[in-house]
Amino acid sequence: MTVLGLARVWALVCSAGCVAAQTPEAVSLASPERGKALLLQRQDSGCVLCHQVQGLPAGGALGPSLVGLAERSTQDQARERIADARRFNPHTIMPAYLSTEGLNKVANPYKGQTILTAQGLEDILSYLFLPSKATP
Repeated sequence: MTVLGLARVWALVCSAGCVAAQTPEAVSLASPERGKALLLQRQDSGCVLCHQVQGLPAGGALGPSLVGLAERSTQDQARERIADARRFNPHTIMPAYLSTEGLNKVANPYKGQTILTAQGLEDILSYLFLPSKATP
């Protein structure tokens, strides 16, 4: 994807209320190892609480399985859903990981902060979109 294409994706994500400045560098510096660590963090990201993820210990069944995500989605589509799934389903229980808009009852120390950073989101995507045999 070109830098211009990435800028359009980030503009869409940021129009949903993202706070973290996203840059093409976040994509180029993406680390599947950091992504795997983030996916496993039950306290911070919580991904494995709701999703099955290839190469990770058993996850939850509340959300759709993320095994084989690359066969049914693009990174751009996954990026938008992780950033703020409310854009696709306003009644979703999935957290808005890269948005601060429309949140209720946020504890004072966390007001105005996103759950993930732009780099964290790219790291997660780099893990989820690894070829199945390359899973670290």
